[in-house]
Amino acid sequence: MSEPLAAKAKPAMLPLDEALARLLAAVRPLGLSEMLPTAEALGRVLSQDVVSLLDVPPADNSAMDGYAFCAADVREPGTVLPVAQRVPAGVVGAAHLPGTAARIFTGAQVPVGADTVLMQEQCEAVPGEGLGAVRFLSVPELGNAIRRRGEDVERGATVLSVGSRLDPAGLGLAASVGAASLSVARRPRVALFSTGDELVMPGEPLRPGAIYNSNRFTLRGLLQGLGCEVLDLGIVPDRLDATRAALRDAAAQADLIITSGGVSVGEEDHLRPAVQAEGQLELWQIAIKPGKPLAFGSVRRNHDGGSAWFIGLPGNPVASLVTFCLLVRPVILRLQGATRLHPRAYALRADFNWPRADRRQEFLRARLNEAGGLDLFANQSSGVLSSAVWGDGLVDNPSGRSIAPGDTVRFLPFSELLS
Repeated sequence: MSEPLAAKAKPAMLPLDEALARLLAAVRPLGLSEMLPTAEALGRVLSQDVVSLLDVPPADNSAMDGYAFCAADVREPGTVLPVAQRVPAGVVGAAHLPGTAARIFTGAQVPVGADTVLMQEQCEAVPGEGLGAVRFLSVPELGNAIRRRGEDVERGATVLSVGSRLDPAGLGLAASVGAASLSVARRPRVALFSTGDELVMPGEPLRPGAIYNSNRFTLRGLLQGLGCEVLDLGIVPDRLDATRAALRDAAAQADLIITSGGVSVGEEDHLRPAVQAEGQLELWQIAIKPGKPLAFGSVRRNHDGGSAWFIGLPGNPVASLVTFCLLVRPVILRLQGATRLHPRAYALRADFNWPRADRRQEFLRARLNEAGGLDLFANQSSGVLSSAVWGDGLVDNPSGRSIAPGDTVRFLPFSELLS
């Protein structure tokens, strides 16, 4: 006869940093890549450096509309020079003639021999034969308004490194050095399913005792934001045979399996025995609030002898969201070979009172106010998902610490955690 549940010793809770270190030590990058057109590589992780084969800009060019000339020819305001040529962007003008000026436009190559540009608002066109002349209303410094060859990127420079996640600026930088395509890590294939007979999908009748499955939508959105290929296997009935079948199906297709709910020790929680039967499993109690229970392991793939990683998240919606952001997000980035796995944190002022210290590390939903401080959502329950929509991020509050107005706290923005 098994030992009564109440008599079993509670497992020690793992600090968050230790749990994350264990996950990252176990998981290795997939090491698979593909070539994509640069325009289609947003959010992907580079698997090869991007090295510039040219200087950017490729030649000295004008930073504004105006006139190019030799500084030695304009020594005092009111100087008038004949305009010898007109140089629009995309046109290479003739060599500059001393004692003249060139009408030039933003981005146009500065004629060889000219060394200064003055913006048109500080010049006055003087009508005359040909292109007329120009009167300079001020005397600029030598080299004014000229963007020098290679001042942005020098030929041979590595502009984007392996492991970088590509944002819009990164795509533009790659394009600026002529990279039409980029080598990026293959998208991780992540299988997602929920367990629980109480779960129904939006649009279905909400029978007594049932709830709508919010975690499926939250986790799917998080995975897509991290560049994953999501295999949504839906809601699995609370039966051991159904759970085992879902795990086998997921492992056959995915690199990683994510579930929500069913990681406790209740009689209707079948994930634990199912994963143990189909692979191996560790159950961890993480010393964080919300989000204490976490399951980590692997599920065998029958067709090739390999395995898919498995992470089981808690079922409460905020606990599931927070645990994903803190522990699953770095794992997914590591699978892609990303070099920056951890979110940026900011030291900000608390404009709230949190007098009850907890023995666990707490993550409190908060948002920025107009005074530059942080306000706290009134209800910090792990089931109140509206707190995450209201908030701008999480206050990372160490165990045993209370917070008073004016204290400096560590703030993790959702802009860092959700992408």
